Amino acid sequence: MSVRLRPSNMARVVAVCGMPGSGKGEFASVLSENNIPVLSMGDMVRAEVKRLELEESPGIFGEIAAQLRAQYGEDVLAVRLSDAVDSHLESHPIVLIEGMRGTAERVIFEQRWGEQFYSLAVVASPDTRFSRIQNRGRSEDGDRQAFEVRDTRERGWGLEQIIAESDFIIDNNVELPLFRDSCLAWLESFKN
Repeated sequence: MSVRLRPSNMARVVAVCGMPGSGKGEFASVLSENNIPVLSMGDMVRAEVKRLELEESPGIFGEIAAQLRAQYGEDVLAVRLSDAVDSHLESHPIVLIEGMRGTAERVIFEQRWGEQFYSLAVVASPDTRFSRIQNRGRSEDGDRQAFEVRDTRERGWGLEQIIAESDFIIDNNVELPLFRDSCLAWLESFKN
């Protein structure tokens, strides 16, 4: 793990990435509980589905995300989210972006915040991720085939690359209390 040195007075942006079901949302919950503002890229897609008055189903969220990227560019969600992040940086030393999924998004964030930007990957095995997805009950989750289609689509956006190149990695092939402890330990280390 490589860590860049930074001036202690600079606000920082962290984007968490990971394959579907890896634990990005749980990581975001831990940070939110510790007064870190969290902005979700997935919530932007869910809001677009609602705005279009589409029926929620396992495939629709991926279709809308792909349509947005095709129509406005691979970085559309990052571009749309960046001003809101800046707004939070005015009053918070750390802001979390939950759900970075592609290299184009990372480029926008790196250009916007430079040395103030960090990425963190949450990783878990495919079987662990699928089991968690089956238990969480979100409308975008489906059967194993839908899970594999989603994995393939997100890999196509460069997700595996940004996971591999993340500044930090947290393993989530563990029980929830241990994962939450790892998230807290990372946050305390990052704050210092």
